[in-house]
Amino acid sequence: MMSENHAQAEPKPASTDSGARPGNPIAVSTYSYWRYRTDSKLKIEDCIDKAAEMGFDAVEILEVQMHRKDNPYLQTLKRRAFVAGMDLCGMSTHQDFVDPKPEERQANIKKTVDSIELAYKLGIPTIRVNTGRWGTSRNFDHLMENRGIEPSLPGYTDEDAFPWVIESLEKCLPAAEKCGVLLGLENHWGLGLTPEGVLRIVNAIDSPWLQVTMDTGNFLEDPYARLEKIAPKAVFVQAKTYYGGGVWYEIDLDYDRVAAILRKHDYRGYISLEFEGREDPATAIPKSLAVLRGAFARRSRKS
Repeated sequence: MMSENHAQAEPKPASTDSGARPGNPIAVSTYSYWRYRTDSKLKIEDCIDKAAEMGFDAVEILEVQMHRKDNPYLQTLKRRAFVAGMDLCGMSTHQDFVDPKPEERQANIKKTVDSIELAYKLGIPTIRVNTGRWGTSRNFDHLMENRGIEPSLPGYTDEDAFPWVIESLEKCLPAAEKCGVLLGLENHWGLGLTPEGVLRIVNAIDSPWLQVTMDTGNFLEDPYARLEKIAPKAVFVQAKTYYGGGVWYEIDLDYDRVAAILRKHDYRGYISLEFEGREDPATAIPKSLAVLRGAFARRSRKS
C-alpha cells in the first residue's frame, strides 16, 4: 500500500479543468491557402478570416503573398486579426546570402531589414529567414527533383558561402534587436539543408536574436533524428501536411513523435501549419488542424 507521504509527493498531471493551456497554440501559414498556385493567391485578410472560421489560434504571414505593404493596410490587418481573436505570430521571408558579389548580399541584407521593420509594424514577434542557395538549378521544380541538392557556382564551395551568410545575418541583428523581432533560421535549402549547416551558422553568430525555425518537412531523409538536433534552438515550428499527395514530395510524418521531440526540449511556442498537398484546402486544412491539435495538446505527458 502506498504511504501517505509518498502519495502526497506524486504530482498530479496538468488538467484543462484547472484552466491551464492544454498544449502548443496552433497557427496556419497563409501559404497553406495558396501554395504558389496561380489561381488561388488569397489576400492576407481573407486568410485571417478563413483561419478564424476553421478554429486556429494564430496566422503566420507569407510575405511574398502580400499585395500591399503600406502602413494603413498593415494596421487594418492587425485590427482584423485582433477582432477575430487571432494572433499574427510569424512571417516567412525570402533572402539569399549565398552570392559571391558583396553588392548582392548587401541588397538582401536591406531586404531582410525591411522585412524586420514590416513585422514590427504588424506586431509580429518572429520572422523566418533563409541562408539562400547557389541558384544553379533550372528552377524550383528542378531543385526538388534533386531533393534540395544543387552544385555550387564554378570556382566556389559551401566553405566560401558560410562566412557570407554569417556576416550577412550579423548585419541584420541590430534591426532585429531594435524592433524586438526574433530571426529564425529555417532548415530550408542551400546551406540550411542539413541540421549541421543550420547550427553552424546559429552557433557561430551566438545571439539571442537568431535562433531556429524548424520545418518538419524539409529533412527528406532521417527526419526525426535531424529534427532532434535543431529542436533545442527552435523558437517557431512549421508543420507540413500533404493530403491529396505532395506538390513536390511527400513525407509520412508521425506528429505524435515530432511532438514528443519538442516536449523533450520544452518547446512552448507556436506550431504553424504549412499545408503542401493537392487536396482542396477547404477540407485538407481542417483535417490537418485536427492532427496537430491531437499531437500537441498533450503537454502533460512525459516523453
